[in-house]
Amino acid sequence: MVSLFLYNAVIWNPHRIHFDETYTTQVEKHRGIVVDGPLQGDWLSQAVTEWLGDDGALLELEYSNRRAAYLGERLRAGGEVTAIDTSLGTVTLSIYIKNGNDVVTSPGRAVVRLRA
Repeated sequence: MVSLFLYNAVIWNPHRIHFDETYTTQVEKHRGIVVDGPLQGDWLSQAVTEWLGDDGALLELEYSNRRAAYLGERLRAGGEVTAIDTSLGTVTLSIYIKNGNDVVTSPGRAVVRLRA
């Protein structure tokens, strides 16, 4: 909870659904504290760059938040290679955040350049 609050403070996001459970459940009618979308995007970029290690660079990242994710919910990032361009040395990935029910909450796409 503290990390989520601090993350939102850093990105100047004061929306109460990210720290005030009473407001979130009673006024906004969510089932709990909402994990914000930009944080999920950061997790996706982290998953891609950790996969690459020192062997490449992240060139493009796009994602969208399609479903709410909640504090305490198990989330996982993943993806798969969807295209390889050997002439440019790039790889396109289909990436996602999935919840504990294996439902995609944040789909996305990344393009990386591999070092020769």
